[in-house]
Amino acid sequence: MKTLFYSKEIKQAKHKKNPIVALETAVVTHGLPYPVNLELAQNMEKQVRDQGAVPATVGVLEGKVCIGLKPKQLHKLAEAKQPLKISRRDFAGAIAKGLNGGTTVAGTLTVLPQAGIRVFATGGIGGVHRDAPFDISADLPTLGQTPAIVVCAGAKSILDLPATLEYLETMAIPVIGYKTDEFPAFYARTSGLPVSVRADSTEEVTSIAKAHWKMGARSAVLVVVPPPEQDALPEAIMEEAIAQAMDEAQSQHVRGQQVTPFLLSRVSELTGEASLKANLSLLLNNARVAAKIAKALRSKS
Repeated sequence: MKTLFYSKEIKQAKHKKNPIVALETAVVTHGLPYPVNLELAQNMEKQVRDQGAVPATVGVLEGKVCIGLKPKQLHKLAEAKQPLKISRRDFAGAIAKGLNGGTTVAGTLTVLPQAGIRVFATGGIGGVHRDAPFDISADLPTLGQTPAIVVCAGAKSILDLPATLEYLETMAIPVIGYKTDEFPAFYARTSGLPVSVRADSTEEVTSIAKAHWKMGARSAVLVVVPPPEQDALPEAIMEEAIAQAMDEAQSQHVRGQQVTPFLLSRVSELTGEASLKANLSLLLNNARVAAKIAKALRSKS
């Protein structure tokens, strides 16, 4: 039974061994409203192409796991009514029922080994939730089981960042600070928390990743990139907005997979959409950095 469906562009890139960067789609289906979500996805793909790599946007359409969404498919997913948010556990139901959905970090990572893609760009990973240490995103254990380079702006700042870093350490996931010694807090450039190693070039990133896997590790390498300085927000402002959003989520009984979209949306409203601007900026920046890393990784292969 065929499980993955590749676009012609991705088939050619794999055949020619061109650098490829995977992109998720939960941000398209659940992170942003239409048409902002579509414009972002298109712009992220453009950033990857501008750096000489090929974007492989991953999504599920009518039960088919697509690697490299075509323009019409991306548009369809961006406009989809009540699409699924697809993590590792959700593929089976979506495939069997022929549903549409956007893949999370964990969902996207799940298909990368089979697809033969080693570099993935996203906004921020999931992690350990604040005031609920038992609530751990599937992103973390999936990172611990998938040999890929994941480029992000740290973990989403609505999470418990110290606990998330502890979990990453437990899962033997190197946290590489790209031109930084500090773990970024998604919207903010700093968190006061250290990374496990610093890299000042994409070549250094790939050298660390290769050494990690040569030692027998099967976990991902997390590359954290601070959001662009001109769009980043002060940590204090973010914390105030997050605290209020979390109180509202609790009072409104928001649960499960709806918590993160609710908090991100409410924080955007509370910050006058400054957090939305920072989110869009860091996503594009991460796509650029990931494309450079994919090229460096390919040149060393």
